[in-house]
Amino acid sequence: MVRSFLISLLILICFALFETSILSNLLFLPAMPDFLMICVLYFSACNGKVFGVVTGFSSGLVLDFLTASPFGFHCLLRTLIGYLSGLFNRSINLSGVLVPVAFALIATVAKKILIILISVTFMSVSSGVPFLSMSFLFELLANGIFAPIVFKFLDIFSEKLVLEQTTIS
Repeated sequence: MVRSFLISLLILICFALFETSILSNLLFLPAMPDFLMICVLYFSACNGKVFGVVTGFSSGLVLDFLTASPFGFHCLLRTLIGYLSGLFNRSINLSGVLVPVAFALIATVAKKILIILISVTFMSVSSGVPFLSMSFLFELLANGIFAPIVFKFLDIFSEKLVLEQTTIS
């Protein structure tokens, strides 16, 4: 489990650096696709709630250090997303195209709802853009498009990332 977590942490750090250093500087994008959330969705759907919570918290911690958001905001948000997506552990087939797209779309809407709820706690964080703005719709579309691609990319490392399923008899 430790090896799987360290490999997933390395992947999360690479995606976080890609998001914060390259994608955030592309001025023509109304919003960025959330590759870290897509990775957390994959890790938690394959390995369960505990792994989802740990990778969600880790990705949030990395984002909290790399962005100007209040410390703990992304940790809380991504921990909740990791837990919620971990509820679907091994119950959905991630190998197709439609399921990852639907999974990412639902998670993006849940992320927006959680941001609105968490912004009540973190007074210095506004809830961001309105729910049906062009920015949110672009992020929704981008996450839906990139989810199957990221899932296929992470399938390359599935031997090292996906924990063995233990059965109790």
